[in-house]
Amino acid sequence: MNPNKKRLRRTMMFLNCQKPGLIKDPYIYKPDSIMLDLEDAVAEKEKDAARFSLYHALQEIDYRGVERVVRINGLDTPYWKEDIRCAVAGGCDSIRIPKTESAKDVYLVEKEVAQAEKDFGRPEGSVLIMAAIESARGVMRALDICEASERLFGIALSGGDYTKDLQTHITGTGLELMGARQNMVIAARAAGVQCFDTVYTDLDNMEGFKQDVETIHLMGFDGKSIINPRQISVVHEIFTPKQKDIIFAEKVVREIDDKKAKGIGVFTVDGKMIDIAFYDGAKRTIELAKASGVYEGDL
Repeated sequence: MNPNKKRLRRTMMFLNCQKPGLIKDPYIYKPDSIMLDLEDAVAEKEKDAARFSLYHALQEIDYRGVERVVRINGLDTPYWKEDIRCAVAGGCDSIRIPKTESAKDVYLVEKEVAQAEKDFGRPEGSVLIMAAIESARGVMRALDICEASERLFGIALSGGDYTKDLQTHITGTGLELMGARQNMVIAARAAGVQCFDTVYTDLDNMEGFKQDVETIHLMGFDGKSIINPRQISVVHEIFTPKQKDIIFAEKVVREIDDKKAKGIGVFTVDGKMIDIAFYDGAKRTIELAKASGVYEGDL
């Protein structure tokens, strides 16, 4: 398995490949991932120019460890195969499939990625895949999509197109997205992959953005797509474990390890009833704290 499949991805910032100035130094804002966009943000007549900019950016810019995901054009366009070849040749870390509606879409992209790896001397399996779900059909087939490829590290909701398909609109309350969000998180967890929320476009409403991020954090998402560097710190703060949670997780792991060796199945930690079912969650809190750079313990 590609070791990057489980990497930390709290923020995934969209950048328009049509504008070289936007993609030359986004690492200074310290997002976990950048989304180099060849699709909706790029005008039809500028697709070739955007692809040219993408290739040279991937080849020449040191993104300082920030993951580089490329959003290709839709599989119903004449552009997507060349998008993949350009991105893989340039050295991207992952390909994002737009408007994914079935496992077949993932198979098609996987085949092209594998061929591009061979053609351009990339190690087999080095380029990962993620799938954007943007329709009611895609939401209903989320589990099939999640299980379609070993390369697939996660799925992401695209709220704008999804709400159009649902014949409603973005309200800012999250109500219209609730069903898709929960279904996608459940599918992702069942398949063991990550799940990312849609962008929040009202850049002047930072309090609304914060509430939106808190909601998806509680729902179980791994992170959120963003469109502005101002949003990064809010997402990172909410998705990074607090010290009190880290300390409690350490206690749970130590106590379970100790009690399990003594044949004790149920006990209390800080007045809370604990058993083996809490172990994986506590370990995940510690691993997330390590990945976020805030862990100071020795577990």
